Amino acid sequence: MFSKNYRFYLSLIFVCFFGLVSTVFAQAIPKDELIFLTSAWKGERFADGRPRISDDLVKRAREIGIEEAWQILNNEGYLYQYERNWKILHEEVKVVGRALTAQFMPIRPDVEKNIVDRAAKEGRAGRHLHWPINMLTQGDVYVADNKGRVGSLMGDNLGNVIYKNSGNGVVFDGFARDVDGLADIKGFNAHVRDFAPQFLQGVVLMGLNTPITIGAAIVLPGDLVIAGRAGVVFIPAHMAELVVSTAEFIASKDRFGHEMIRSGTYNANEVDTQWTDPIKVEYLKWLDRNPAEKKISRAQLDQFMSKRTY
Repeated sequence: MFSKNYRFYLSLIFVCFFGLVSTVFAQAIPKDELIFLTSAWKGERFADGRPRISDDLVKRAREIGIEEAWQILNNEGYLYQYERNWKILHEEVKVVGRALTAQFMPIRPDVEKNIVDRAAKEGRAGRHLHWPINMLTQGDVYVADNKGRVGSLMGDNLGNVIYKNSGNGVVFDGFARDVDGLADIKGFNAHVRDFAPQFLQGVVLMGLNTPITIGAAIVLPGDLVIAGRAGVVFIPAHMAELVVSTAEFIASKDRFGHEMIRSGTYNANEVDTQWTDPIKVEYLKWLDRNPAEKKISRAQLDQFMSKRTY
């Protein structure tokens, strides 16, 4: 893993850069800047410019493994999209959806006053802790960076609001409280650094729906979040279709390989390496015999196998 100094300097770079492009404190990144940073995404967007991955793709992503997603991203040069070491409310419940981000920093009274005063003039309701929660839409995952500080970003009251607004869970580089009450929210899950009774104090919201870091990972608004027992992976929106479709192929390839080994058609050495042409032909025939499997062309198969490290 990365040293504390590395994480500090990485965070400092982000603070300085995004402080320059943001026109005022605690304001969401300007729409034009968010579109620029996510310009590889060519699909639908929310009104604020955040990429909107389709509901169907989010649904498909629930069935893929974090290990496969990490490997595919790593192959494509996306090296900082994964973070581990979480306390999980329900280990059996995946959290999958589109990232809506928040960044908290140590409080300064003058800065907090400016933020609160401006928010009152804009008619923004509630405390700064509530503002990201109020922005959530169905299918979002609330991802918050509090640098692992003690002081809870959420208790069971806010947990209920988060789940009502998003139908989803959270990923917090920080703490949560009221663990028993949170556990009672059916369908809700949380990946946090720990659970503790302390309420949130000593921090202020400085970035709302902006690029953030979560441990060693970089997260942009609209990224596809997959959180499970193996950790959390943040998939850039424009990479989501490639990652999901490749992971689906890996699962299908493994089912085919297991069947071929059991039947004695091929041995493990033959199916667990780059396939020969006869194996590729046999796989495509196997797809036709199994209607539940997703069909692909020979060209797609060759493309999937071209970067095979799985």
